[in-house]
Amino acid sequence: MAGSTYGKIFQITTWGESHGAALGVVVDGCPAGLPLCTDDIQIYLDRRKPGQSKITTMRREADQVELLSGLFEGRTTGTPISMMIRNTSQRSADYGEIANCYRPGHADYTFDAKYGFRDYRGGGRSSGRETAGRVAGGAVAAKLLREFGITITAYTLSIGPVKIDRSKFDPDAVLTTPTGMPDPDASAMAEAYLADCMKNYDSAGGVIECIIDGVPAGLGDPVFEKLDANLSKAIMSIGAVKAVEIGDGTEVSARQGSQNNDPFRMKDGQVTKTTNHAGGILGGISDGSPIILRAYVKPTPSIFSPQQTVNRQGEEIELAIKGRHDPVIVPRAVVVVECMAALTVADALLLNAAARLDHLKKIYGR
Repeated sequence: MAGSTYGKIFQITTWGESHGAALGVVVDGCPAGLPLCTDDIQIYLDRRKPGQSKITTMRREADQVELLSGLFEGRTTGTPISMMIRNTSQRSADYGEIANCYRPGHADYTFDAKYGFRDYRGGGRSSGRETAGRVAGGAVAAKLLREFGITITAYTLSIGPVKIDRSKFDPDAVLTTPTGMPDPDASAMAEAYLADCMKNYDSAGGVIECIIDGVPAGLGDPVFEKLDANLSKAIMSIGAVKAVEIGDGTEVSARQGSQNNDPFRMKDGQVTKTTNHAGGILGGISDGSPIILRAYVKPTPSIFSPQQTVNRQGEEIELAIKGRHDPVIVPRAVVVVECMAALTVADALLLNAAARLDHLKKIYGR
């Protein structure tokens, strides 16, 4: 299977299936000398793991990371960093009834059409559990970015019809509310909305916003390797994401140029902008402003209401899905968005080191 590797210099390859013995990631291209330990990884995995609230799947996984290679005396060695997360709470029997049919909204049919077979136990490689490897790799990227003063913060902007009130923004609430919302009042309303969805055997979607601070001007390229294009690819590679916006996104299509352009000015000897409609990227290259992106996440396709589908014999049937499923994907996907953004920016940072001759001369003392 192609397509399990992301990045050019800072590169990850994820492996494993939802109901296999384990899953994980190999990180290659991380510079030597970065301080790193399991706690740096675990704090991110703990934000993604299932079974933490009534609005997540009741599958109980510790998601304990094992660092297998690439470290010596607490620092990276410049060699591949291999990490493993063991599966301990599989209930494959829950999926026996769907072995011969296609779940609406899932990759069952398309996986079967491509490969001629599929791992029906939780979706195999198509499962959201694959993102555990991304998060482990992204945690390493985030640690590297902090060495350069670059930080990434993602949070739930909305769930269903419930949106946060930006005037009540509390960054600490992102890690304390079960929804990942930075507005506790909106979180309570979203929880009530989700409770109604669950009573009706249904699910909900939502929007995740991500802010990348401290990115210097000059990362990215002007044609096929635009920073916004690569960020969009990274975020769209998350299974449930159906759309990505950078900056003001689709709103710009209704504006005039005079309304949408970000005027430049000087501040403390640096070029800055008075507004940030572009979301920190111009011509595919970072402009030094905060990079702002949003990911639009579909409702969880596994719902307990009866649905119409077909089986592998081409017969139309009715399907009622069983098992343990998130009524909303958004809260656990917040850290996945954060980590995919970290991987993209870390890769762009390393690629940019060779963009100018004067940079190379500084590196090699010439």
